[in-house]
Amino acid sequence: MLHSFELSVFRRTIFLALLCVLIAAYGYGAPAPASIRLATTTSMDQSGLLDVLLAAFTKRTGIRVDVIATGSGSALTLASHGNCDLVIAHAPALEKAFLATNPASLRIPFMYSDFVIVGPKSDPAGISRSASAVAAFCSIAESKVRFVSRGDNSGTHQKELELWPPKLKPTHSSWYLESGQGMAETLRIADERDAYALSDRAAFLALSNELGHLAILFEKDGALRNEYSMIIPGLSAEGRPLADFLAGPEAAELIRSFAVRGTRVFFPLYPDIKTESAKR
Repeated sequence: MLHSFELSVFRRTIFLALLCVLIAAYGYGAPAPASIRLATTTSMDQSGLLDVLLAAFTKRTGIRVDVIATGSGSALTLASHGNCDLVIAHAPALEKAFLATNPASLRIPFMYSDFVIVGPKSDPAGISRSASAVAAFCSIAESKVRFVSRGDNSGTHQKELELWPPKLKPTHSSWYLESGQGMAETLRIADERDAYALSDRAAFLALSNELGHLAILFEKDGALRNEYSMIIPGLSAEGRPLADFLAGPEAAELIRSFAVRGTRVFFPLYPDIKTESAKR
């Protein structure tokens, strides 16, 4: 039978052991990593904003960031296999599905931009006169004018699938092309084929000088909001320093002041940052 002093020592030992487990699990007090693996959307990477943000982060912390630019769906798959420390995605439904199957993970929305519908300057489907984004997609489907989809399970692809009217889904239609590639290449194909496409505004503006046949034909609809979130997979602490930076005031000012060809295209959510998890 343990005496009171021995019992006290035993309890203290158990408490310290449990505290060490919690520190290891949640990363409090852990040394900063030498590098962080970031899986991010191609649209954010190609806009130039990511370069600005990561340069500021590395200057402040000394931590190198290794970037994997891919679609949101692929980025989340990398996270589920433990192949990245942080994800930046813009596919809310896929992100929330990821949280449901990875309940220790965190989702942090931190900025937004918008999508635009681009197409031939002649606008053969007449979408510029549409009352809504869904109506614009309805006009494209009814006119059977070429449309180039990313077709890659990216955030842009997910948004596009949301906008097609249920009875006019273009599956297996001859006028509907899937590039299976990133935003830049999809826009180039649409330009070559005189086709419509859904694009994030930043990517289109960045490439506008080389897209001679395309113009923004429909924009500024609530359904075209494009929210970006960070996903911290599992209990890994490696991605936390970058997540904290991107959700903070310095990054918010960089996001707010960033412009593509003189146009502001990204807007920070700071200071209204809310962390989400499947445990809520």
